[in-house]
Amino acid sequence: MAISSTLIFYLLAILKHILLQSTAYDLGLFDQWIWLTSKGLPSYSSMTGLHMLADHGAWTLYIASLIYKIKPDLNILFISQSASLCFTIVPLYLLCKSKGLNQKISFLIVLFWLLQPVVFNVNLFDFHPEVWSMPFIVLYYYFEENENFIKSIACTFIILGTRDGLVLLIFGFGLEQLLKKRFGRFLMLFSISTLWFVFLNNWLYPLLNDDKGSVMALERYSKYGDTFKEILYTLFLKPNLVISSINWSESIFYILILFLPAFVFCKRISLFTLISGVPLIITNILSDNSLQRDLLHQYSLPIALVIVISVVNGISQNKGKLGFEKKRFLWILLCWFALAKPLLFIGPYLGRLNSIKPANEAFSEIPIDSNVITTSYLVPHLSQRQFIKLPTSNNDIKSDLEVYNVLLLNPLDPGVMSNSYLQNDYLKIAKANKWKCKKWENNLELCKK
Repeated sequence: MAISSTLIFYLLAILKHILLQSTAYDLGLFDQWIWLTSKGLPSYSSMTGLHMLADHGAWTLYIASLIYKIKPDLNILFISQSASLCFTIVPLYLLCKSKGLNQKISFLIVLFWLLQPVVFNVNLFDFHPEVWSMPFIVLYYYFEENENFIKSIACTFIILGTRDGLVLLIFGFGLEQLLKKRFGRFLMLFSISTLWFVFLNNWLYPLLNDDKGSVMALERYSKYGDTFKEILYTLFLKPNLVISSINWSESIFYILILFLPAFVFCKRISLFTLISGVPLIITNILSDNSLQRDLLHQYSLPIALVIVISVVNGISQNKGKLGFEKKRFLWILLCWFALAKPLLFIGPYLGRLNSIKPANEAFSEIPIDSNVITTSYLVPHLSQRQFIKLPTSNNDIKSDLEVYNVLLLNPLDPGVMSNSYLQNDYLKIAKANKWKCKKWENNLELCKK
């Protein structure tokens, strides 16, 4: 099941990429970072100006850069993401068996994870390294009951190495241990999450970004304060301000769709386990970024896995038997059809069919050492170079045309973070400076200095 589902997920992700539906943020961004690192070049993105490690403290990206040294291929990111999502069922199955669950319910739990809507959607939404942490979250719980808790601790270090925001999950693990009255384990997990956050926010990020760095996600909570201390002060001492700032209708709907697939297990969910996901749920609700409150993006992925694991632990704690009941499976399947997005492949994802051939012809005419300005959906096809960026501001045109020597733009389809007027300005000024240009029928235009 892991192998076959990985293959399906991978082919769908590649198909979306071929259809020119992947984007600069975040597929092109991570591809450029990893490629730069693999080549021994400074690991600073020309799109954001950030160092690879200063984005989200994801040291696991260095492992990917070692693979890129052998073969710098975007497919590595796609296959690793699909495999991480799908092979999570292996430790999940082992966890079920270790908890004494029978074969049928273990099989249902495996399907419960694979049919989480957010799992399908995240696989298609470019690439995010925190997806690599999914099997290790399950392994944390698999080793948790072992007297040698050090194996679970080792898993937390790998989890933290995929994204700084997962300090909240490790903190949640600590809260769960506190409720279980395992105070030593709570202190260990609390210390690990706190020290890692302080290390990143107060030392590593400022060091890599000329004292301008901090945890990027803090910007999404600026209404509560400009620094982490100010935000904590507001959250704990000004609850009325916090409560009034929440979009309650959106937040309630978010929680509803997040837990909807687990509705058929509502009497068998371990609340102790569920507490691990509470810090992530709270931060998603408080965030200014509404993308943190949907099932399309990666922010809800670890919460969905915690919900699945809480069902496993809840069933194991319940002495009554539970089998593979068709009504449970049909409910899970119904939620998948309602909340997953496979129909995008017969709708929005087909919107650039007439652009595929011109784009590939243009790609073949761009030298690998060129500095390129292009649209968001073309960036991932050209991101393995030191300088590539999006056209985002008229103020940048003069300086950009001095540093960059290739434009690949389509004012009729400018992508995100750009617009038709801006792209026309870039092309107009380039032509005035005698750049050589070539235009295709779909209005895609390639200009070289």
